[in-house]
Amino acid sequence: MPTPTEVEVDPLALERQVCFALAISNRAVQAVYRPLLEPLGITHPQYLVMLALWDHQRSDAAGMPPLTVKQIAAALQLESATLSPMLKRLETLGLITRTRSTGDERSTDIGLTEAGVALREQALQIPPAVVARLGVDMAELEELHRVLTRINTAALAANALTAGT
Repeated sequence: MPTPTEVEVDPLALERQVCFALAISNRAVQAVYRPLLEPLGITHPQYLVMLALWDHQRSDAAGMPPLTVKQIAAALQLESATLSPMLKRLETLGLITRTRSTGDERSTDIGLTEAGVALREQALQIPPAVVARLGVDMAELEELHRVLTRINTAALAANALTAGT
């Protein structure tokens, strides 16, 4: 029998579950993003797609080919079927183009329109606004990012996630 100072830890206690902490943190952080993204006219998942495209555009100085649906899905660790409706909506919003690849007609190239490129300037205000609203020290956020990246890498290695399949 445990002494009064010993506390028996229930391995199934909700508040001790990493999955629970991640799930509620995910919802809470997305709720912080929502009002910031509304003026841009995009959702958080669409914002992630745009981030991938803006990253690619910045590195495109060497004339790299456009990103394909599969490449974006892999970068965001999403299924292509999950990504496709988001891309259709971004195209409807006039932010991206979707064209059949000239090198492989089974592949779809995704490019930024002028409006998509211009949206990046507005989006520059998002990261500092999120940090301010969270009220968390930047060093803590960087450490959290480092740990989460390590967890994601381990989960991928354990085949727990599929990268864009």
